Amino acid sequence: MNMKILLVGFITLFFNGCVHAQIGNTDQKFLQKKEDSLLLLSDKIVQGINPSDRLAADSIFTKVLVRALKTKHSFSYKFDSLYAVSKLFAPDSSFKIFTWQLIINDNVIRQHGAIQLKTNDGSLKLIPLIDKSDVTQNQADTIADNLGWMGAVYYRIIQTSHQNKNYYTLLGYDENNIRSNKKIIEILSFDNGKPLFGSRQFSIASGFGYNNKMARFIMEYKKNASPRLTFDKDMDMIVFEHLISESNQPNKKWTLVGDGDYEGFKWMDGRWVYINKIFTEMTPEGAVPVPMPLRDENGNINEGNIKNKPPASKPTPAPKKAGGGFR
Repeated sequence: MNMKILLVGFITLFFNGCVHAQIGNTDQKFLQKKEDSLLLLSDKIVQGINPSDRLAADSIFTKVLVRALKTKHSFSYKFDSLYAVSKLFAPDSSFKIFTWQLIINDNVIRQHGAIQLKTNDGSLKLIPLIDKSDVTQNQADTIADNLGWMGAVYYRIIQTSHQNKNYYTLLGYDENNIRSNKKIIEILSFDNGKPLFGSRQFSIASGFGYNNKMARFIMEYKKNASPRLTFDKDMDMIVFEHLISESNQPNKKWTLVGDGDYEGFKWMDGRWVYINKIFTEMTPEGAVPVPMPLRDENGNINEGNIKNKPPASKPTPAPKKAGGGFR
């Protein structure tokens, strides 16, 4: 076996062992017991028959979670079984962020969350996130601390830096209301340990239908649509699907759906720079539109295409297609 692979494997095992060794056996068992309780409560938050049941479960869940996190070195405990709660570690392991949602009714959906900062002595430093989206008039333009959080269930953290300052870009999801959902790009930074959500670090040329001074990027779309918003490692950029209105009413966000065209943001000089059109390959006239066939000309399986990923070619900006699309 390659000596380099053995060395990397040994270092990984050693590091993981050190992380888990920080939690004593008694504390480990205590956390596992609390995780079992949290799992039952999180099920009730999602599946509770009426709002009062869900609210009660959410209240108890929060208290039990805080009690569990007070355990020494709980930062490294993953709570893997809590499927209804997002648990994301920052790439530099400086913090962990918990987020989840509570559906009160079809039009009132709130997000709850907390940031756990890593401490040298393993003690708890927890910052609650208070969802103020329902009393905020312009969410896309708002910059706020943890007490004015816009609310989202985060599913990805992208760490970048500029001028010796770290930025953590969060990709999140919000069920919003009965007619529409949202996906969000939000920049999180810290000032003396205090979190700040939102930043005017989006660079977008005029003429593309976006506000260049926005503090966060919000995709709002039809309830049963599922436009893509993700981070592509191969291209090292955020990729999201272009939205168009099914009824030619782009101002009515609940009519917007993805059209299969892709845009993106690339981190450059401390800003997320907008790229108008990512994939510019066109199917030749008369050819079958299969850009990544699963079999080659001889009928053999092309293993490289099984994952059904888009081509990892360098993004190439191109003019927008004509039409009344909304982005």
